[in-house]
Amino acid sequence: MSPVHRRIGLAAVAVTVLAALVFTGVGVGQASDHLPSSSDVRHTHSAHKAAAASGLDDPAKKEIAMKLVSSAENSSLDWRAQFKYIEDIGDGRGYTAGIIGFCSGTGDMLELVEYYTQQKPGNVLAKYLPALRDVDGTDSHDGLDPNFTKDWKKAAADKAFQDAQEHERDRVYFNPAVKQGKDDGVGALGQFIYYDAIVMHGPGNSKYSFGGIRKTALSKAKSPAQGGNETTYLNAFLDARKEAMKSEEAHSDTSRVDTEQRKFLNEKNFDLAPPLKWKVYGDSYALDH
Repeated sequence: MSPVHRRIGLAAVAVTVLAALVFTGVGVGQASDHLPSSSDVRHTHSAHKAAAASGLDDPAKKEIAMKLVSSAENSSLDWRAQFKYIEDIGDGRGYTAGIIGFCSGTGDMLELVEYYTQQKPGNVLAKYLPALRDVDGTDSHDGLDPNFTKDWKKAAADKAFQDAQEHERDRVYFNPAVKQGKDDGVGALGQFIYYDAIVMHGPGNSKYSFGGIRKTALSKAKSPAQGGNETTYLNAFLDARKEAMKSEEAHSDTSRVDTEQRKFLNEKNFDLAPPLKWKVYGDSYALDH
């Protein structure tokens, strides 16, 4: 699998990264094509009890989430190996790098290096801050080449830089997704579905950002917090997610929804409990614990 194909979701992560993290939308009715069965009710009740005790922010669940995303983004379960990743995949966003696809052209890479420099002044990437500010919003490498990629990989060996990447991942993507999922009454699976969407589409409120996808879903089905059925609502969210993915040729392969997230949902594994088996881009993966 080519690096471009593996990293395509990461490249889009920051398109709307500077947009406000405002997730709005009011459900206008329960979808009529799925009425909760007694089995659904039992599973939903069980999932909500489990979510209260063990949401996606539980360390074990979070590790699963990182591996699931990495299987789609990196064709690997070893997400920690991606701290050093950096390349320009020719998508108009400059360099894409790190564990969540920080991009030089969309602002989140700049914020990451700023945070890293606050934590560790004089680090090997600090000298690139003026250039990162200049290229923000473009695909330019001006002021970055020829040594930026080499210095990024050097910085990736620094625990402080690894911590900075995780901090920014959590601040911008993971924590908002988990909080919104809990507010909407979905379990660990639903929180992961939110997280994967915010990773690819960004945390804004435009039509095809995370907030827009959620708003579309809420126009089709009530969230569990609104009294809706969890399966029905999450299916509506995944339908809206696929529409967003298909709006860009780069994201037209929707297997991370079809043969991963929808599979877990069809299995009613609302707590995202191992063992897990899934496919992404035709590759098979499994987690036993």
